[in-house]
Amino acid sequence: MAEDWLTIVLRLALYLDMAAAFGVALFGVYALGHDERSLAISRRYRIYVGVFAVMGLGLSIIGMTRLAKALAGAQNYSELSAPLVQMLVLDTPMGLAWCVRILALLLCVLMTVLTLTPARRFAAMTASSGVALSTLAWAGHGAMDDGIRGFIHLASDIAHLWAAGAWVGALLAFLILAMMKAGAAQDTVQILSRTSNGFARIGTLIVLVLTVSGILNYLLIAGPVLEPLVSTLYGRLLLGKLALFGGMLVLAAANRFSLSPALEASLKTGNHGQAVAKLRQSLFTEATLAVLVLASVAWLGMLSPKGA
Repeated sequence: MAEDWLTIVLRLALYLDMAAAFGVALFGVYALGHDERSLAISRRYRIYVGVFAVMGLGLSIIGMTRLAKALAGAQNYSELSAPLVQMLVLDTPMGLAWCVRILALLLCVLMTVLTLTPARRFAAMTASSGVALSTLAWAGHGAMDDGIRGFIHLASDIAHLWAAGAWVGALLAFLILAMMKAGAAQDTVQILSRTSNGFARIGTLIVLVLTVSGILNYLLIAGPVLEPLVSTLYGRLLLGKLALFGGMLVLAAANRFSLSPALEASLKTGNHGQAVAKLRQSLFTEATLAVLVLASVAWLGMLSPKGA
């Protein structure tokens, strides 16, 4: 049982790390203006993405090592043989996905240090981290089917991962802006106000993709029946995840229709401290719910809808 919990924690760490790297890089593409990509906040985003990519490399290596140990039935890691690890990495779909992830993360790290224009840097980091995030689909239910059904399931799972990553990364990007010190430059607060007020369109698209892909994934995993939602641990955990998702929607609506407009109005008076604090608290609560949602996803990926 302890091993199962360690696996869930590792899966959660990977989901959080990959989602944050992709989402923050993507935020730099769609949310920051041309001039803003040269500011200090943009450099901070770049550093965060690079750190997440390095962490992702470490977590991926740990995950593959643990998987090899489990498949070998070994008592300790010194018992692992090179042929077994080679077979797992090169001769299985999950292993090939892992190789792609490692290469994508290495490329992402490289993009953070190369001399590029800010726009090209964010675009390259988004592409590489997005590929890395998509490989997590091979570690869950998305890889359970074959043929056309399997292709649809993987595509739906990847779309779900990308949408979740975009939301998680946006929350982190907003929090980084909102946690700047009280004496931070006025342009940082202005960026927070403009981006939070302008997030409605991309936010609506994210929710739409999450909803459609989530429904499709459930149909592909459990079928067009609702009974597993109440009769299995998988279903009850999924209902809990949906409740947390609903809480995120409520907070997102409050940010969109109340807190973000209040921040915009406060900029006209120059007294924006309280408005930033309220938005920061709401974002932190929403981010906490996002972590719990991803924890549910990490657990769900190890369960069967037909299990008890």
